[in-house]
Amino acid sequence: MLFLEPNKGMPLIQAGPDWPTLIKRLKQKAKVPLLKRFYEAGVVNGETPISEVQFVALDLETTGLDPSKSDIISIGLVPFTLDRIHCRESRHWIVKPRKPLHEESVVFHGITHSDVSDAPDLRRILEEVLAALEGKVVVVHYRRIEREFIDSAIKHRLGEGLLFPVVDTLEIESWYYRKPSQKFWSRLLKKSLTSIRLADSRRRYNLPFYQGHNALTDAIATAELLQAQVAHRFSPDYPIKGLWR
Repeated sequence: MLFLEPNKGMPLIQAGPDWPTLIKRLKQKAKVPLLKRFYEAGVVNGETPISEVQFVALDLETTGLDPSKSDIISIGLVPFTLDRIHCRESRHWIVKPRKPLHEESVVFHGITHSDVSDAPDLRRILEEVLAALEGKVVVVHYRRIEREFIDSAIKHRLGEGLLFPVVDTLEIESWYYRKPSQKFWSRLLKKSLTSIRLADSRRRYNLPFYQGHNALTDAIATAELLQAQVAHRFSPDYPIKGLWR
């Protein structure tokens, strides 16, 4: 079991899965041509320095929080590196969910029934979405939403799910603000733990405030957050295997 140290004095971090090997196995098992093509693009070697990695920040807005009962309603993504965010290549889609659009979610993300009435089903734009993701390392803020919803939505439409490596900016913050000792003292002193939500995490790095819950805006905000996290906490030569999950 391998552990890596970002910078001197920082916590040791367990290396993530061997994604190049996993992707090869997934390609061999894939039966749907669209997914097989996605896996054929592969992924960088785990030893690749993060300064050389091509990332794509991804954010989803959904009808709820449970992928078995909810569906994707909008997708935002933007490709970037540690040096530059490629806003001209960003994409944003509103899609028609196959699960009910509840009033609570409308209040949350502002996407209404009229917005989705003429929107395409995810299946119609799936080739574009996967083309934007393939070969890159996906960056999200809380991977259980983006990766599980993508997997579930594709499984419902194609009969086969999708897996891919992600860097989770929320998890990176948790390494520093959700240590066992911090949780212990928080419970003992009845104080709230430091927030690791996207807006609060950005504030710690003096990044500008963006109005949240728009998929494209949140994708850009996540890309900027990873750039800031690396600048403050990691060496550019740090291997990507220490960050992806």
